[in-house]
Amino acid sequence: MEKALLVSIQLKTDQGHWRIEDISSELEELALSASVEVVENIICICQKATANYFIGKGKVEEISAIANEEGVDTVIFSHDLSGTQQRNLEEAIGKKTIDRTQLILDIFSRRAKSPEGKMQVELAQLQYLLPRLAGKGIVLSNLGGGIGTRGPGETKLEVDRRQVRKKVDKLKNDLKTLRLHRLTMHKRRKSNNLPLVALVGYTSAGKSTLLNLLTQSTQITSEKLFTTLDPLSKSLQLLNGQNIIISDTVGFLHDLPHHLIEAFKATLEEVNEADLLIHVLDVSDTRLYQHNQAVLEVLDELGAKDKPVLVVLNKIDIIEDRGWLEVSKNDFPGSILFSAKTGENLRVLIAKVEESFCARMLNLKIVIPHQRMELVDFFYRKAKVNKIDYLQKGIKIDLSISRQLYDQLWQDKDIRIID
Repeated sequence: MEKALLVSIQLKTDQGHWRIEDISSELEELALSASVEVVENIICICQKATANYFIGKGKVEEISAIANEEGVDTVIFSHDLSGTQQRNLEEAIGKKTIDRTQLILDIFSRRAKSPEGKMQVELAQLQYLLPRLAGKGIVLSNLGGGIGTRGPGETKLEVDRRQVRKKVDKLKNDLKTLRLHRLTMHKRRKSNNLPLVALVGYTSAGKSTLLNLLTQSTQITSEKLFTTLDPLSKSLQLLNGQNIIISDTVGFLHDLPHHLIEAFKATLEEVNEADLLIHVLDVSDTRLYQHNQAVLEVLDELGAKDKPVLVVLNKIDIIEDRGWLEVSKNDFPGSILFSAKTGENLRVLIAKVEESFCARMLNLKIVIPHQRMELVDFFYRKAKVNKIDYLQKGIKIDLSISRQLYDQLWQDKDIRIID
């Protein structure tokens, strides 16, 4: 296992609400998720970043001494480094030096299983690499160097800026094709009148565990960050018989690099297409409010901040302080205290989802001719049938339907709306 020294930095100019302890803790979680042995986590508070090393030269010398004494393989910085800073630090410390984005990309490269996921990771890696190329002949390999150096693609590449840009353009076009395919699937879903619910939240909040509970799926879950990289969609029948689609999405992170969001927009299309977002928050995490803010910022960047949202305060099974739960619930109006592990308040959650869609449903009575019996089956699948009467002059149905389906009814001349 690779040994790493972590350097957690807080600049006086940082405007965020993250304390240095929280920055340090999350960097360690990321390192452990990349299967790294953390030797030490050094905290560094700086007035501002320097051009040569990002941090002061004295601190660099201290890090170098500890790294060599402890025999570490890699030094990981919590802030993004420029190409110049990274090269200077490696020379001064004498150890491989990477930043937080490289660490995240390394985790992504391990987690991506589908062809689409691998393409998105490769695109993000190349976009990160492009401004850092010092010249031609830089060698990238997904076989060498360990953490932070897993290169894009399946083979060893000698790359320059022109080659990288060409590859980036190809990946963007390929992902655009996949995005169009997803949009076609979304149109088909809408034509079948199936609402889409997207699970969103900070990484490791419990989204996959919730999906497994709701749909009896077997999605892999773990305490490590970014366990789920490839999205998964499953069907769910609500208590009133209505069928919906629930989609899991990649976990969010604070200060998620813009090019990572760009690379994963094809996957995150599920968020924009959703009729309802279930925002899963880990109520047991002391960074609850920071996590919430980070998710809201990513939703804003995706253009989905105005979507209907149901907040689920997950992991109440490991909270002993019930007072804290009540405070948290009050801070998130309309939220649900929940445990995806034990299933506590599962029926409350499903009822809330059902209520969300029922608020957009119309109640009406229709009459159809006996020769259109296939419509009876159609309404049982696509709507909620409250009552049905087989009369001499036709079949009378009392039902609740979506506004979209209501608009479709006007196009069928055999359907007569009586109320």
